[in-house]
Amino acid sequence: MNRVTKLILTALLLAPLAALHTADKSSQAPKADTVAKDLALNYHLMHPGGDSLPGDPNAAFYLDGTYHLHYILAHQWNGKGSFSFVHVTSPDMLHWTWQSTKLQPSFTGHGMFSGTGFITQEGKPAAIYHGQASGRNQIAVAKDNRLSAWEKPYPVEVRNADGTEAKIGHWDPDCFVIGDTYYAISGGEKPPLFKSKDLKNWTLLGDFLQHNMPDVAFGEDISCPNFFPIGNKWMLLCISHPLGCRYYIGDWDAKAEQFAPQTHGRMNWRRDEQGIFGTRLWRVDFFAPESLLTPDGRRVMWAWLATLGKPDGRMDRRTIQSLPRELSLPDDGILRIKPRRDLETLRYDPLTLSEIEIRESTSEVLPSAAPAGKRIATLDGDAIELRITIARDQAERKLFGFTLFGDGKGGGLPILFRPENSTLRIGTTEAPFSISALPKGEDVELRIFIDKYLVEVFANDRQAIIASHEDYLGKPDLAAFTVGAPTTLKKVEIWKLKPTNQGFREAQKNRIWEPDTK
Repeated sequence: MNRVTKLILTALLLAPLAALHTADKSSQAPKADTVAKDLALNYHLMHPGGDSLPGDPNAAFYLDGTYHLHYILAHQWNGKGSFSFVHVTSPDMLHWTWQSTKLQPSFTGHGMFSGTGFITQEGKPAAIYHGQASGRNQIAVAKDNRLSAWEKPYPVEVRNADGTEAKIGHWDPDCFVIGDTYYAISGGEKPPLFKSKDLKNWTLLGDFLQHNMPDVAFGEDISCPNFFPIGNKWMLLCISHPLGCRYYIGDWDAKAEQFAPQTHGRMNWRRDEQGIFGTRLWRVDFFAPESLLTPDGRRVMWAWLATLGKPDGRMDRRTIQSLPRELSLPDDGILRIKPRRDLETLRYDPLTLSEIEIRESTSEVLPSAAPAGKRIATLDGDAIELRITIARDQAERKLFGFTLFGDGKGGGLPILFRPENSTLRIGTTEAPFSISALPKGEDVELRIFIDKYLVEVFANDRQAIIASHEDYLGKPDLAAFTVGAPTTLKKVEIWKLKPTNQGFREAQKNRIWEPDTK
């Protein structure tokens, strides 16, 4: 077990589980076994059983007209802490139904840690994952396309070319198919790559990466990996445990049988209240990704919102998944990230505002307090989509933005363009985004999804950020502000969104997802 793996197990898994299995149940303080009404979201995928940890999405498939997704759930098994893959299904990635849990320790003999789903060359859905305390990565093959039954999992045994046992770390794996060959990687700072013709006999090839990237720090691990073609390139979607979701884009070197990355990008960024050293070290708001390919060729991903709204690095026990995001790579080589288009089917009661002039709120580039701004709309409800368009000539060199959940005094959740450092700021999180780098003539477009306290923002399909704002009740105003010069908003479109949580409510009652404890 390498240093990174020890850190992961200690900080992420063992500490929370210790409280679960060292105390007698009768002496534990009562806790809710369902999600409180004010915390239950409208259209995000959320675990219905109350406190839960971790929540990595795993093993996603599209089979016979149905989307399947699993996510990790910690629970008791034979008096100790263990993990299962909870199974949910959907016709559209929005309306989810919980199924009975099949991939659980009472069946596998071990807990379920992260991995991915893939289709065998015989056309069967399969999952590769790390078997908790088994010392090995494991493969399980489904018996049917409903994933209602699985064959017993078996360990991935890797050998060197001379037939001797390969000494590799076993951690978060991924499996992908190129031609008639299966390839698999195992997580870690330097993931090993191995191949097989039959999923049983595996031969070690060496390092998966030909080289790492200059903006990846020594010590960052590659975990929760998912490797797939995108555009005319290949993409490795993954995390490093302390820093959250990230990705590499590059080429598959068929001759060398290695991935040659060319660019690296982040999907998670530090909030101001999250530390660089000490107890607030973990910065994983957007964490543990998983993706699948839709039947019409779209690559869609989710991520576990692991520390949503937590200022001290603690994991959020609500287990919420991000909105499904569509990823694409056009010829300019810049990754596009946009909300799944099916979200538009939830819209109703539209309102459009045009040519809204926002006068200068302050002339100070660094104002001493957040500008109160101008109220431009009152948002009726707690499930809302906004699309705000600003003409390019109105956005250049402007420090301007918007406030959700405002109090009229500068409070609330700010969404702010900062030209002086080429960032987009949501709350206290700043991510790279440069208006000046957009193609000439392209307007600035924000899409903002509000689901009670959870907010996801997409900018020109080139950047996406999440935020949490717990103090949202009774604060429906949308305000806009500008610094140094007036700004005219070309268009503000507002829709209410229909809830998709009917299956969530049913699962709160029927608890079909509950795994065995013995």
